[in-house]
Amino acid sequence: MKDLIKKATRQLSNSRPGKPAVTASSDVQVFLGKVNAMSRKPGVTGAMAPLIFALDATASRQETWDRASQLQSEMFVSAQSTGGLQVQLCYFRGLGEFFRSEWHTDADRLLQQMSGLQCQAGMTQIEKLLRHALDQNSRQRLRGVIFIGDSMEENMDVLCQLAGKLGMLNVPLFLFQERQDPVARQTFVEMARLSGGAYCQFDASSAEQLKDLLKAVAIYATGGRQALEDFSKKSHRSVKLLGQQLK
Repeated sequence: MKDLIKKATRQLSNSRPGKPAVTASSDVQVFLGKVNAMSRKPGVTGAMAPLIFALDATASRQETWDRASQLQSEMFVSAQSTGGLQVQLCYFRGLGEFFRSEWHTDADRLLQQMSGLQCQAGMTQIEKLLRHALDQNSRQRLRGVIFIGDSMEENMDVLCQLAGKLGMLNVPLFLFQERQDPVARQTFVEMARLSGGAYCQFDASSAEQLKDLLKAVAIYATGGRQALEDFSKKSHRSVKLLGQQLK
């Protein structure tokens, strides 16, 4: 395990400034392509899939929180034909508040929990989220962790080391960044790579884009690569380009 962590750390050091960045215009295709290219363990297709759905709920996030509250139902609907989801809501806000819900198996219960919550000023707590994901995975194998945020105010090396640990456990991180903070972007891209997951940037006008990204993760988590390929055939152009992104 120590050797693997050292390897991940060396990979991290090689990806610092100076390396080419992912272009914003291709983020959706790159993200979906990475999801589609991920390997699946035998025997998991069709099972109820545990997935953490986490959001930054600090002061700048209210509009995105409200949008995500409405779009989260798309994950459940998309997953129904391939086995269904168990979703745990996590968020951080204010002075060190970190919340994790019980596990939900339907969209209405999750929406009730998200409705009316007000974002509060505070620092990011992504490290707490990653440590929580590691703990949850020791109880039941997670199919992934979704995180929606716009900034990162923590130690990049610590976050990337934890992301690498999740990657060794086959728990991919799906990181959706709103706005264009360069520090957050660099960190999120590297966390996604080390975990075997994917990164995508979106903006306030991209509700449809975020909806399709959430659906894509849910379909991958429950049905695997083939289900995601089938989904791409019935979706808009950015999703249909999945095949072109495969390595």
